[in-house]
Amino acid sequence: MASEATGVSGLAERYASALFDLAEEQKALDAIAADLIALRGLVDSSADLRRMIRSPVLQRDEQAKAIGALGERAGLQKLTRNFLGLLAKNRRLFALPQMVQGFLQELAERRGEVTAQVITAQELSPTQRQAVEERLRKAVGRRVAVDIRVDPTLLGGLVVKVGSRMVDASLKSKLKRLEFAMKGIS
Repeated sequence: MASEATGVSGLAERYASALFDLAEEQKALDAIAADLIALRGLVDSSADLRRMIRSPVLQRDEQAKAIGALGERAGLQKLTRNFLGLLAKNRRLFALPQMVQGFLQELAERRGEVTAQVITAQELSPTQRQAVEERLRKAVGRRVAVDIRVDPTLLGGLVVKVGSRMVDASLKSKLKRLEFAMKGIS
């Protein structure tokens, strides 16, 4: 099982690196990064899309047609659409989330940024987003690329991951800790 995960990771890294090189060559790093962030949001929010990219039952041409239509409708850059078509043709769409992550990590590293993942219970306002980014920048001491995702199961609060460090200030985990403490009392 571990070798399978490593295989997907290595595969995703190679594709992400190739896309990064092409985007850099075309001076389109920011545009492709924006496309990939939007694409990740679509995958995260759609169970049907997740099933489609992982389905071994769908034929290559069916996956290519579906992902091509999605790219057109989402207004993705030509390079991003071509990349998605190549993934479908090569039966590699299943690794798309890891490829997106790899591309964004490489971009952050090249820019001297640290990537921080912030998971919130609800969408942050622009003011809240800016405050989180500023606090993280001060805490880390360098530029921070903030990846904000929404997970309603947190109930409230947020979870912040920077490298190997994690701060869980979610209501869900606080309730879990309270539950464990109450079990210890009775």
